[in-house]
Amino acid sequence: MYGYFNGTILPVEQMAVGVTDLSLLRGYGLFDYFRTYNGRPFQWDWYWERFTNSAAKLHMSLPIEKDEAYQVVMELLEKSGGIDMSFRFILTGGYSLDSITVSQPNLLFMAEELPPHNPNQYETGIKVILDEYVREMAEVKTTDYKRVILLAQAIRAARAVDILYHKDGEISELSRSNFFILKGNRLITPNRNILHGITRRTVLHLAEADFEVEERPVLLSELYDADEAFTTSTTKKVLPITQIGDFTIADGKPGERTKYLLEQFEELVNNW
Repeated sequence: MYGYFNGTILPVEQMAVGVTDLSLLRGYGLFDYFRTYNGRPFQWDWYWERFTNSAAKLHMSLPIEKDEAYQVVMELLEKSGGIDMSFRFILTGGYSLDSITVSQPNLLFMAEELPPHNPNQYETGIKVILDEYVREMAEVKTTDYKRVILLAQAIRAARAVDILYHKDGEISELSRSNFFILKGNRLITPNRNILHGITRRTVLHLAEADFEVEERPVLLSELYDADEAFTTSTTKKVLPITQIGDFTIADGKPGERTKYLLEQFEELVNNW
């Protein structure tokens, strides 16, 4: 696999960031992650917009423009020999003389193989566990994912696949994806303390024609009368959630409306 490091394309194993980088010393960095469909970056404009917005909020300057970045992605795709791949963009805090001041960030792009796909999860739905927590600067895709790493053993012990964050009775998001519930024809998703996912945004656009869409605070208590629940992300697409902790959503089976939205999403990406 190939990557891009501060203007140079080279094999990923030859890429390296120095030990005085703020990402290592202070955990100061951000990233984004997307994939291609049929050899084309999915929702490129939206992903690049989020990446640049995250950089601005962390007071880091991007040393590359959007069009040049797109060309780099396409070159990495060609050199890595894949039609469909995933890409990880990383912007670190860079090297700092006083170990605190941001000067010139380091920029890395990495081409990666797509993660394994488990079709059974779409047939049975997944289980998640609850965690009373809200990510700091949730709207920024920082490299700080220690919370889910620390809870990995608890997730496995519960035979779950992820965690659902909530605070003061209000749901926000999963550790790496967004959360939705369905009540009748109403599609409801949290609108604060979240990363505004690109798949989330895509699904909301797809749903406008057939559902009453509500972006608003969502309470834990609303799970009791939810008909369906699902999560969205680059890797999960539209993935049913059938159990949250010890609570089962409705009849414990993936709902028809969730399946319909997955079909809509699949149709979109198949023709991308």
